[in-house]
Amino acid sequence: MALAQVERVRKMLADRHPQVSVEVVSMTTSGDRWQGRLADLGGKGAFTKEVDAALLAGDVDVVVHCVKDVPGDRPTPAGTVMAAYLRRDDVRDCLVHPAGTRVEELPPGARIGTSAVRRVAQLALHWPELTPVPIRGNANTRLAKLDAGEYDALMLAVSGLGRIGQPHRITQMFDVDVMVPAVGSGTLVLQCREDDVEIRDLVATLGDDAARRETLAERTMLHILQGSCDSPIGGYARTEPDGRISLRARVASLDGKTVLDVHEWATDPTTLGTSVAAALMRQGALDLLR
Repeated sequence: MALAQVERVRKMLADRHPQVSVEVVSMTTSGDRWQGRLADLGGKGAFTKEVDAALLAGDVDVVVHCVKDVPGDRPTPAGTVMAAYLRRDDVRDCLVHPAGTRVEELPPGARIGTSAVRRVAQLALHWPELTPVPIRGNANTRLAKLDAGEYDALMLAVSGLGRIGQPHRITQMFDVDVMVPAVGSGTLVLQCREDDVEIRDLVATLGDDAARRETLAERTMLHILQGSCDSPIGGYARTEPDGRISLRARVASLDGKTVLDVHEWATDPTTLGTSVAAALMRQGALDLLR
């Protein structure tokens, strides 16, 4: 999936700036190699620390991240900047079942492959009779495990399946009211060195301001809650026709029995994210996240 994401950026640069030469540098991170619980490896930073180091060392000039894989409980590494947020893809979660069976038709005890605690909590909320089973690996690896019979169905991101050319595997998409998406779902961000003005200006031409503002609202909320890869937090911001931003957020216990929901609107993304985080904390989110 990472190479598909980089190819998207390469094509955008080629289309808009044909005079620019682009070399793709493939990297494998500790998060890619690790097959255990991500929290045991230090969380989402396992996907970013090595590429951050390569960027700061000058080995690469631009890094492509999925926003949802960028840690929300720590600042952007010193000396780097998130220079452009690309236009957002579909934010929804989906079910993949080999025979096309929908989630409400699955038998009790059906094994659902997902390691995201946000999905585990919301599965327990809506379909407590199903059994979430941890799974690691990229989307292609997970699909192969499903096809081998290791799982009865998978929960995956719609955008991820689209990026690897497998949207036909989707059985059912979930509305954002049912499965509140992960913060940063469907969004790619381009990271550069802070002092590399030429590259920053070039990359900035690819950015989408609505995606930037929506991401800022979501990640402000996540940062205030100190959310990590082990936090059952969902958040989805959307730009409304009147220019305001709406932010829907959910914090849920892993058994789905305690659910905190907030939905607010504002014109300033930082103000919105702060207000939503405060509303969740008034409901007891910090106790639920401990």
